[in-house]
Amino acid sequence: MASEATLHFLALAFLSLLRFSTPFAPSDNYLLNCGASANASLDDRVFVGDSARPGSLFLARGESVSLADQNPPLNSSVLYRTARVFSSASSYEFKINESGIHLVRFHFSPFEAPNFDLKVAAFGVSVGGFPVLSNFSTRVTVLREFIIYLKEGDLEIMVSPMRGSGFGFVNAIEVLSAPENFIIDVGARLITAAEIQEYKNLSLQVLETIHRINVGGPKVTPFNDTLWRTWIPDDDYLIFKPAAKPAVATDPPHYQKGGATPEIAPDSVYMTAQQMNQDNSSVNGKFNITWEFPVSSGDGRYLVRLHFCDIVSRALNQLYFDVYINGYSAYNNLDLSVLTYHMLASPYYIDFVVDSDRSGVMQISVGPSDLSNPMRINAILNGAEIMKMMGYVTASSGAHKKNVWVIVGATVGSFGVMLLLVVGILLAMKCKKKKPKRRPSESVAWTQLRVYGGSSQSKTSVGTLNTSPGTNGYLSLRIPFVDVQLATNNFDKNLVVGSGGFGMVYRGALKDGTKIAVKRGVPGSRQGLPEFQTEITVLSKIRHRHLVSLVGFCEEQSEMILVYEYMEKGSLKSHLYGLGLPPLSWKQRLEICIGAARGLHYLHTGSAQGIIHRDIKSTNILLDENYVAKVADFGLSRSGPCLNETHVSTGVKGSFGYLDPEYFRRQQLTDKSDVYSFGVVLFEVLCARPAVDPLLAREQVNLAEWAMQWQKKGMLEQIVDHHLAGQIKPSSLKKFGETAEKCLAEYGIDRPTMGDILWNLEYALQLQENGRIREPHEASDAIDSGLPSAGYVPGIPPSDVGIREDGGDGSSDISTTRVFSQLITNEGR
Repeated sequence: MASEATLHFLALAFLSLLRFSTPFAPSDNYLLNCGASANASLDDRVFVGDSARPGSLFLARGESVSLADQNPPLNSSVLYRTARVFSSASSYEFKINESGIHLVRFHFSPFEAPNFDLKVAAFGVSVGGFPVLSNFSTRVTVLREFIIYLKEGDLEIMVSPMRGSGFGFVNAIEVLSAPENFIIDVGARLITAAEIQEYKNLSLQVLETIHRINVGGPKVTPFNDTLWRTWIPDDDYLIFKPAAKPAVATDPPHYQKGGATPEIAPDSVYMTAQQMNQDNSSVNGKFNITWEFPVSSGDGRYLVRLHFCDIVSRALNQLYFDVYINGYSAYNNLDLSVLTYHMLASPYYIDFVVDSDRSGVMQISVGPSDLSNPMRINAILNGAEIMKMMGYVTASSGAHKKNVWVIVGATVGSFGVMLLLVVGILLAMKCKKKKPKRRPSESVAWTQLRVYGGSSQSKTSVGTLNTSPGTNGYLSLRIPFVDVQLATNNFDKNLVVGSGGFGMVYRGALKDGTKIAVKRGVPGSRQGLPEFQTEITVLSKIRHRHLVSLVGFCEEQSEMILVYEYMEKGSLKSHLYGLGLPPLSWKQRLEICIGAARGLHYLHTGSAQGIIHRDIKSTNILLDENYVAKVADFGLSRSGPCLNETHVSTGVKGSFGYLDPEYFRRQQLTDKSDVYSFGVVLFEVLCARPAVDPLLAREQVNLAEWAMQWQKKGMLEQIVDHHLAGQIKPSSLKKFGETAEKCLAEYGIDRPTMGDILWNLEYALQLQENGRIREPHEASDAIDSGLPSAGYVPGIPPSDVGIREDGGDGSSDISTTRVFSQLITNEGR
């Protein structure tokens, strides 16, 4: 009997040979075999020789010669055995029969011939007056594809040699109409640090195809594609291959109106995918699949088209997952069942517009969402296309309009220079006026961590700190890589206790016997860099009994490793539901909530600005061997508002189900956003159920809304965890419910502070233990025991602690293992 691997190989081989769809018939379809006198057949298409007869219809003007390769390589394409060489600015002309999006492809394959070495040619190419290539040269065979709107009429394609080169060349040219709605103006999602917006007028953008990937499948050749495209396998772009497992369908996809068509991507792309590899022993729990694709290292804007087809689910509404691009949350809780009108194996694609950074890579990740059923978590991707956005064309792209771009470019350029000068002067004046004067000892930049690159929207702004990294600063936290290896037995797989988009989590012990949790980023990967820096920045400056302590970090050998104190009992969530652990008593739950409240109160009040956590949830509240609660995961934390401010304007970050609705609407962050999230945790503790559970009835899906209905009816006891039956005194339950209700007030101004919450929770504990009614605002010994005295607080970050403005990312949920809260993804939440 054939093994699973053999069957998978046969299926892929079958897909690579089978042509599923009839070729698309474009209204404009010009195929030129440049420099040739004879036609050439390739992929069931005929390329016409442009030297077939004098006065060719296509060669319009200029000086050129035909060139043939006298010693062509074996098995080389017939198109690459000849070339048209231009010694002056020369052009082809084509008759465009129908206005619309067109695919324009140029084939370049340099070879040596008498008087010409095509490898040293340098030239520019324009299409309809729009420059698509500038100072171009190549020493290898390349295909450059451009997607451009062309208007009915004459189209001029011009090749212009650069000074010093003397000539340019081309081996073959394709100009063909794209199907209707191939690029549409509405629906694309513009991904920024602040928010997701709709991007419009996409069809007027000139696009250059950079990558076209068949995820989880074999190479797709032009013969097997309806638009004669090549799709490359994704193997070389996967960051952590054990995290992914290919999926192959045996039946053709179900195309529907409103979804993808065979022209958007061929059947073979939608019939293969990568999914989460839950079977591999080196990964477990929740994690992401991540790909990195090389792009230009400078700033630029790209269209990222992702293709999806649910070929892994056995029933509808089983697959929920999140999509991240370049560290930003691009699509949360993606449900293909809804998008494809409740049909499995139905192709669908989503367009994203993303700004690149200086890293030189475009990173794409998929991972499970908070809506995922814990028993069926998964995420998929079938295909990916990355296209560089080169600029807008006008609606008149004929040859008679070829000078428009020169005029427009000069006008816009002049105006742009003037605008930049004005903005520069204003910014200089503003900085000179408002920049505080630092003492010499304070101006110390963060230089220890390698910065692999940041977004143009400043995902990372760790800049300067008001603390010098000395014996008690960052340098004292460095742990040599060899020590981490020793502590984890060289990262023994048997010591893995969790995993996430950042990488693996190991338990270990230092030389002195200290138990530690080691969070190791994928070696060489940028994913998680913002959280890596922020966690060190925050945790190196604060210490509190109810905050998880950072033991140290390691950044040697392109590693990003964080070492924490080991939390023996794991996350609060794991003790409430999901893992079958013994249920916590009501007293234990109250004490855990009190401990977490102390930690948050310390964050909010320990410095002039305080620190806002931004991701409070049950998975980020951890328990030590004595069930003492500690707040963890500071990857999204940031400084609070200044004394003369009421809020911080920032992009929305957080976890689904816990997110403050006012913060979400107004993008104004305060410490009351943490209070709202903590209110959800309180109900989570009381009811022992997730903040969001899509498998429940509609009115019960959102815990906060459902619990508030019962609280307002005065019937909260009806939804209490059944393990607590008969344990809770009514007075204690009443105070607890009132506290949670106040936390979930619609407006932050109506919510209590963490100090008030702490007071009320301790009151609820007293009512539970002895029924004693505390006098209003009676002092709390518990508060004093965990918090520093008023006034100066050692170890609290100063007002410009250097926490990121946007918060970076990280996913909404994590692997609830016995160690601590591990991010699913560390580049976009």
